[in-house]
Amino acid sequence: MEPVRLPDSNLESVEASVRKLMEQQAEQARQLDSLSAPPDPSPFAAFGMPSLPGMPGAPIQAAPEPRPILELEGEEYEDELDALTDWVDDYLIRIYGAEVTTAAPWCKQWQEHDDVVAWLHALWMAYQQHKDPEAGPSGMFVWHRDFLTHCLAHVRAAGGPLSACQTDPDRDAHRLLPGPTRSARSASADRPEPGEPDQAA
Repeated sequence: MEPVRLPDSNLESVEASVRKLMEQQAEQARQLDSLSAPPDPSPFAAFGMPSLPGMPGAPIQAAPEPRPILELEGEEYEDELDALTDWVDDYLIRIYGAEVTTAAPWCKQWQEHDDVVAWLHALWMAYQQHKDPEAGPSGMFVWHRDFLTHCLAHVRAAGGPLSACQTDPDRDAHRLLPGPTRSARSASADRPEPGEPDQAA
């Protein structure tokens, strides 16, 4: 068959029709994509505006990774210690404090005992994890069994970190006992070898 040659005027008309069909097809593809996407519950969606953080339909932002409190510094540490103090005073000690005795001491200035701060902060983080609905119905039982009992047994032990503090509210006192010194091996490594001059002298 011989090829058919259209006049230039007809060719322009066909080209315009093809272009229009392609634009319609692209618009239909966009409409299909928007219909298959989940609905945006944001009140701003109708105006083409993004949701604000914290509103329905807003993108979920990952929570910051929890860090041990003794790794924090400055204002970040103070803010975390304030939040921990609120939880310890208003929840932990009020419910699980029992009575203060020589066998179970307590200190109103526990924030100055670094090891106690570390233990209670770890207990608080575990509490937040296990009270979450995703932990299931047994989440709080696991927290009591595996975390609460063990933490309080250490922190409030008769020979534990608070044992130097007075237990009687009428004779309130607070003492931080000195920690252990360096080991003998470390101390001997600092001494000069026989025949070497003592730099400390």
